[in-house]
Amino acid sequence: MHIAHIVVTLLAALMAGFSGAVLLMRADWIVKALTDYRVPQSWWTLLGVAKAAGAVGLVVGLFVPVIGVLAGIGLVVYFLGAAVTVARARWYSHIPFPLVYAAPVVGALVLGHAS
Repeated sequence: MHIAHIVVTLLAALMAGFSGAVLLMRADWIVKALTDYRVPQSWWTLLGVAKAAGAVGLVVGLFVPVIGVLAGIGLVVYFLGAAVTVARARWYSHIPFPLVYAAPVVGALVLGHAS
């Protein structure tokens, strides 16, 4: 179970880190999506930093579990909020995207609790 926890946590951190990095780099496809979802541009940097910090927190959590739990909870709340934002913008077909990013974080939290 311990190896599974490490692998899933690192996957979750990579995904969240990637998501934060493309937002901070203002990749065209993410800028279009955030514009379509009507997320204020003034929030973009903070949102990218939040995802990047969550990714770092997950990795640190492998050594300091309370940090990992807090980072995981923060990322799950973040990605659920993203799903709500997408739904409010009526882009229903895009709702699965933030949930795909949330899934390994939930898995890491569950496996961390089990190990």
